[in-house]
Amino acid sequence: MAVEIYNVKKGSPAEKKGVRPGDRLISVNGREIDDVLDYRFYAREDRLRVVWQRADGREKRFSVRTDGDPDAIGMEFETYLMDRHHSCRNHCIFCFIDQLPKGLRPSLYFKDDDSRLSFLFGNYITLTNLTPREVERIIEMHISPINASVHTMDPALRVRMMKNPKAGESLLLLRRFSDAGIDINAQLVLCPGVNDGEALGYSLEQLSLLSGVKSVAAVPVGLTKFREGLFPLRRFTPAEAAAVIDRIDAFNETLTAAGREKLAYPSDEFYQLCGRDLPPYEYYGDFPQLDNGVGLCAATEHDFLEALETLPPDDVPRCFSLATGTAAAPLLQKLTAAFCRKFPRTKTEVYAVENRFFGPDVTVAGLLTGRDLIDGLRDRGFDCPRLLLPSVMFKGKDEPVFLDDVSKADVEAALHTLVTVTDCDGGTLAEIFYEAD
Repeated sequence: MAVEIYNVKKGSPAEKKGVRPGDRLISVNGREIDDVLDYRFYAREDRLRVVWQRADGREKRFSVRTDGDPDAIGMEFETYLMDRHHSCRNHCIFCFIDQLPKGLRPSLYFKDDDSRLSFLFGNYITLTNLTPREVERIIEMHISPINASVHTMDPALRVRMMKNPKAGESLLLLRRFSDAGIDINAQLVLCPGVNDGEALGYSLEQLSLLSGVKSVAAVPVGLTKFREGLFPLRRFTPAEAAAVIDRIDAFNETLTAAGREKLAYPSDEFYQLCGRDLPPYEYYGDFPQLDNGVGLCAATEHDFLEALETLPPDDVPRCFSLATGTAAAPLLQKLTAAFCRKFPRTKTEVYAVENRFFGPDVTVAGLLTGRDLIDGLRDRGFDCPRLLLPSVMFKGKDEPVFLDDVSKADVEAALHTLVTVTDCDGGTLAEIFYEAD
């Protein structure tokens, strides 16, 4: 399988050798190239022998020295994967995409289950979508870590939860990757009454037997109001959320008593669900599951206060507002209060915006729509000329639009205020507060 070359950089070795857009890359150093992982792995040697095919079918070849940088060849491809994303073949009872209403942008309905994205960007994969060749390639290239959506280590229960007959047998790949020395970060999306309780205890025990498993994150199922016709699920009660935390803590205590490292972590949301204080910064070690919402609050607070210490005191008046989801609002209120103690001439307000579009059980800032933001803040009135919004609310830096395609400019016009998009890490947040006017 060859890969079509989308563009050739001017002045590059590929252009000088006659490679043109529309030609196809066949192999590098005798190894067939199917996608980005093949290309990055086999094109990292200093000297490369490149075989490509012209549009008329003629094969051509050239040698080039790149000093280990594949980009130096000068060939570019339509996507960073060099082909299409691999989609998910499961029908999980908790799938968030199945809970989306109609009418959103088409890309939001794509179910990703691509091992290459796991390696490149930290995406989680279910293992059910891997072909034998992909399994062998992961081992041969030692692609590590693998981020795996495990959910349960009970094969029969996994089949029922994911509605895929391969879901149980694919758990065997965890052992195979572990034996090959590949690190694994495991994710358990917990559904009350389904895979929590004793089922959670069994999953933790079985995962702890695999030396390659370096961390396990437990996150509660996310539920929107659009679940008509889907598997009956509900949110965790405070008592059930507390039981998850207690079970994980007891499991970790067993490990540490045996001289092993802590392995499993509840996401921040479990503490919020049961009203418990979040663990201290030291609880999370090197924060192996930060992107899963595990220790995000502790890391943000730590980095914010550390950066705040370095800011020189002054008497400058500052005025700004912040808006976020209901989950992060208490933390931001705590951080702004700390900032105001050091800079007492600061005037600020934190607005917690309820998610009316997906429903109140969806509390994260990244799933707020522009319309929810406008409707939630329209009658608040802004004494400050600037509203800070986290970058996770938007599609991207170059596309400042919300999930419902309301733009940043639309929000500014509706609320009669300037919007500043901020990074979400604590250190950057402290600097933005300091530079506000």
